[in-house]
Amino acid sequence: MLGASKNPRLEIGDLALKELGKRLEKENLFEPTDAAVFFGDSDEKYEDPYFNGDGPERSGCNFCGSCMTGCRFNAKNTLDKNYLYFAQKLGVKIQPESEVVDVIPLGGNNDGGYKVVWKSSTSFFSRKKFINSKGIIFSGGVLGTVKLLLKLKKTSLPNLSDMVGKSILTNSESLIGVTTFDNSKTFSDGIAIGSILHTDEDTHLEPVRYGSGSGFWRLLMSPMVTGNNIFLRVLNIFIDVIKYPVQNFKVFTVWNWASRTQILLFMQTINSKLQFVRSSFGLKSTLQEGESPTAFIPGAQMLAKEYAKIVNGKPMVLLTETLFGAPTTAHILGGAVMGKNKNDGVIDKNNKVFGYKNMYVCDGSMISSNPGVNPSLSITAISESAINKIPAKKISQSIS
Repeated sequence: MLGASKNPRLEIGDLALKELGKRLEKENLFEPTDAAVFFGDSDEKYEDPYFNGDGPERSGCNFCGSCMTGCRFNAKNTLDKNYLYFAQKLGVKIQPESEVVDVIPLGGNNDGGYKVVWKSSTSFFSRKKFINSKGIIFSGGVLGTVKLLLKLKKTSLPNLSDMVGKSILTNSESLIGVTTFDNSKTFSDGIAIGSILHTDEDTHLEPVRYGSGSGFWRLLMSPMVTGNNIFLRVLNIFIDVIKYPVQNFKVFTVWNWASRTQILLFMQTINSKLQFVRSSFGLKSTLQEGESPTAFIPGAQMLAKEYAKIVNGKPMVLLTETLFGAPTTAHILGGAVMGKNKNDGVIDKNNKVFGYKNMYVCDGSMISSNPGVNPSLSITAISESAINKIPAKKISQSIS
């Protein structure tokens, strides 16, 4: 459904990653990524190339680099062009800007049938509304699904597994920006993530780009330093600024930050599990198992420094990582994981929620192990497998 295909075009950031692989004697472990983008001619429109013409019209990718902030040229395979498009085509009503606040079993039993209570997500003062449904699928992402399930376990769905909120995973990530001092280099051309280097069996590095003009992240960056506590790290920031005043000035004043900056996404398959619990301020994370995630990964910083040498740049990290040692992740997973029974999982191998009928979880919260790479295709494949096991309704329309 996502139509992933091999990226046909490597740009400066990708070629620099390939050179890094060569210097590490791992050039054979560099490859273009598979991306959910249509790579036709950018100045042409095409009849749906994925679903025998039943889907919407597409345009070819122009490699503008703005995939992360929203494709403006109809080339990225976003949900409104596949899953949501066909759902609406078959008569499904989509209720936007709505937040589910309660799920109540009808008749007070667990044999299927639920009252779903929702309110507007964009209004401070909105009246709650509800709809009755024979079944329900939780698909709000980890931060949406797990937060709601934790609330419901304490109220209307007490039979949910005690595993709700547990086995929260990340890709053991580190996000490092490298800003070049070479004005001839443009990092914003290409697709968001066009290549990957497997530095070892557990570690992967990807160059992430933003489209020209996307410079908000500049305000959140600081020099890449280390230290055992916040005072030492702040001291090291001042030392870096004093030691490299010209470089730091150029980084924070560079024209068109996105065009001059390559984000490096470092990921590992190392498992360290967190647990989400409810608090007065929303979700709170605690360590469940393994080593606590850290913002300071020596391997990531070493790779970033080598990459910076190749592109004549300076590595920078998010200020929250430097000050608080809090790691950043783009891939939060788990919290409603699969298990053999209610004691070791929230859902079974078919995504059915233990303890309730006609209830499913189909999003990143079902993933029970750290894949070490972008999990989007895994999430969609597992979700499709689960939905395919639900008996199909007879409908008046059909899709080829």
